[in-house]
Amino acid sequence: MARKINHVLIVGGGTAGWLTAARLAKKFKSESNGLMTITLIESSNIPTVGVGEGTWPTIRDTLKKLDIDETDFINECDATFKQGARFVSWRNSPSEEPGNYYHHLFTSLYDPWDFNLAPYWSKNLSSEKTYAEAVSMQGDVCELGLAPKTIATPQYEGLQGYAYHLDAGKFAEMLKRKAINDLNVSHIVDDVEKVNVNESDWIDSIITKTGLKIEADLFIDCSGFGSKLLGEALGIPFVSVSDVLFSNRAVALQVPYENVEHPIACETISTAQPEGWIWDIGLQSRRGIGFVYSDEYLKPEDAEQRLREYAGQDTSNIKAKHLSFDVGYREKFWHNNCLAVGLSAAFVEPLEASAIFLIEAAVNMLCEKFPQREQDMDFIAQQFNQSFGFRWDKTVEFIKMHYVLSQRTDGEFWINNKQPETIPESLKMKLQHWEANPLSRYDFDNAFEPFVLDSYQYVLYGMGFKTQVSDHYGSRDDERKAQQMFAKVETLREAVKGRLPSHRELLNKLKEYKFPRI
Repeated sequence: MARKINHVLIVGGGTAGWLTAARLAKKFKSESNGLMTITLIESSNIPTVGVGEGTWPTIRDTLKKLDIDETDFINECDATFKQGARFVSWRNSPSEEPGNYYHHLFTSLYDPWDFNLAPYWSKNLSSEKTYAEAVSMQGDVCELGLAPKTIATPQYEGLQGYAYHLDAGKFAEMLKRKAINDLNVSHIVDDVEKVNVNESDWIDSIITKTGLKIEADLFIDCSGFGSKLLGEALGIPFVSVSDVLFSNRAVALQVPYENVEHPIACETISTAQPEGWIWDIGLQSRRGIGFVYSDEYLKPEDAEQRLREYAGQDTSNIKAKHLSFDVGYREKFWHNNCLAVGLSAAFVEPLEASAIFLIEAAVNMLCEKFPQREQDMDFIAQQFNQSFGFRWDKTVEFIKMHYVLSQRTDGEFWINNKQPETIPESLKMKLQHWEANPLSRYDFDNAFEPFVLDSYQYVLYGMGFKTQVSDHYGSRDDERKAQQMFAKVETLREAVKGRLPSHRELLNKLKEYKFPRI
């Protein structure tokens, strides 16, 4: 008789571990009357990385699936609304093009899969506006510091698309309480000393520092960069992409606001530097700022000094957190009865805040494709590895595109990023094709593309990329339709701005009121 999967052991906490535990426990609590056992073991001696503070709009569905109230989440996790990203000085250096920036937004008025406005924007049918201005009102909303919704908007709905900035440590704690108190996840605080692997290369059990032997049917590795199960015990190699993405270090600071009414940015601000870039994320009580760079071009102490100068206020009493990392992913993410989620599976620089999104994606697939029997494991692992190999390759490609499109020449970091041998062939082919052909939904035909058509267009055209659209592209009727659509964006621009409160104002109201439930 086939052996059923009845016990899942998750090694490691943090966002990856506790989100996996909560989602699995929620699934099996509703589907199998508690017949599945979910256990999470974490060390008290290994702190979580805890600097990834950006999310994608998918996080709203994740929170809804866990029956987490949006107002409670925002207040407990020091969370704010994120409506996209502002890229400052990426197109060119400040000395060459002072004040240059562009928006990568979450909301376009029209879905480009239904009618793609970009080719008509390229044909100058939108009154000389930037691409983001032509297709969306959200850039204005962000620049005015407005929230994406009002206090009367139902929870998890918005007048503009949004995600969140959050305190990663507080988010993990909230998920932990949910998993333990509401979903009956077993929690063990101990260190994994040994992983017992049998002759078939399957994990049988783990041995803890206190002498516990824990057996399970499926092991999920959320142990961070060390990848204690998949990498260390099972020997699945790490595939480096450091020849494509050069950044390998970061330094971070948590900077309090100078007063309680300080405006809160409602988009991630990414400011390019000669050796990398600085992130700036506004939470309710502080900013999280960090400098991502390559130590081939800059020393850690100089990076820290540069970050302190960027902060714009005295940070001498704030301790900096330095991180080093390898960029890349495991050769396989699921091997036999072990699956890696989070940093144990892969890591790339946080330029487009993909880390939590890819954790969500992994957990979604695990929940839907969860193996009922041991004999199902190989087939599901094969599907998972194929899917996430694709997703990580596309993530690397999209991040690299930012560097390739930049016109900066003020440092070897930027010059070397444009060398042909560092650019994936798939990206070279796309960029060459898009010089004369508008982006098409058929360029994104995989259902699990992490970055969609809209995202590519915001970055390409924000960075100054040109598509020479033929005069023969589009009928007269389509051109008139495009002009009418551009005009509607303009008509709605003021209306939307007039309905929305300031970001800080809405967050303050959430201390007393809740978003309505539908």
